[in-house]
Amino acid sequence: SRPILDMSYSRHFLDFQGSSIPSSMKKLVVTKLSQNFREAVTLQQDSPVPLPGDGDLLVRNRFVGINASDINYSAGRYDASVKPPFDIGFEGVGDVVALGLSASADYTVGQAVAYVKAGSFAEYTVVPARQAVPLPSVKPEFLTLMVSGATAYLSLKELGDLSERKKVLVTAAAGGTGQFAVQLAKKAKCHVIGTCSSDEKGGFLKSIGCDHTINYKTENVESVLRKDYPEGVDVVYESVGGKMFDLALNALAIKGRLIVIGFITGYQNPTGLQPIKAELLPAKLLKKSASIRGFFLNHYLSDYKMALQDLLKMYERGDLVCEVDFGDMSPEGKFTGLESVFRAVDYMYMGKNIGKIVVELPHSVNSKL
Repeated sequence: SRPILDMSYSRHFLDFQGSSIPSSMKKLVVTKLSQNFREAVTLQQDSPVPLPGDGDLLVRNRFVGINASDINYSAGRYDASVKPPFDIGFEGVGDVVALGLSASADYTVGQAVAYVKAGSFAEYTVVPARQAVPLPSVKPEFLTLMVSGATAYLSLKELGDLSERKKVLVTAAAGGTGQFAVQLAKKAKCHVIGTCSSDEKGGFLKSIGCDHTINYKTENVESVLRKDYPEGVDVVYESVGGKMFDLALNALAIKGRLIVIGFITGYQNPTGLQPIKAELLPAKLLKKSASIRGFFLNHYLSDYKMALQDLLKMYERGDLVCEVDFGDMSPEGKFTGLESVFRAVDYMYMGKNIGKIVVELPHSVNSKL
């Protein structure tokens, strides 16, 4: 028998529509360390639905976000001490369907919340109430802000030193975090250049304010930058790695700053890296008094809630576009259900997405859940 944890609700383990929470669920689990997501991850059909503790919420996930770093996590690159099996997925948006007694001071059954916590690739996730973010409704746009929006916001705020007329280069500009780097740099009155892989992406970037788009499939990025920005760019928001990192480094202006938020081209390699011309790095930095800074969101969690509140206000005012890609244009159609997470990860690594890739987890018609 399952204990009643939340004494304030006599309907514990009933959702707000009066439907029973099932005892088992589907979830994705890393069962083998590998940079090949399909090899590393298994869809488990009959995992027990977890019980929320005193300070926890049980969230029925409605939308989950796909991140480039899902592959780093499934390859065991973030914490060597963690051994399979372990849960995967970093962020979700859904409804509170049950909660512990302490958590009921601030949350109610039926409330919409978002969260960043390992284990979101599941039908239900237990989330500590203090880590949850209350939302006005369950919308996938809110999910775009949790990791991607916050990464762009905090990295540019803490490391970018943006000011009017600075020239900012955003690589993979039409992607999940790139879309926010473009918009936030524009809000700081910078001149923004974005690299992308198609004319369709270029059109999207122009629609969100990008001043100059470079399609790296049809244009030589290095030549375009040298010709149009002979004195270099002041800030680079870089997530691609490999040859793009080298191009960006060479394009820096005097006192330029290169912010590394990822290097997606290498993540599917055994080492997680693509070669760069690192032996020239000291001389290049010295010659320009330039700097390179890495940014990892986990190291800035003390400022996270402030950043998220600011982003949510911008979105609700209509000042921020939160582009969601559900994979409607992918070969097999929209990403629906946990089994489609595998396709969604492939889609991201093929560079097809415009905006943040999101997977919808539909309600089960039978249980109204």
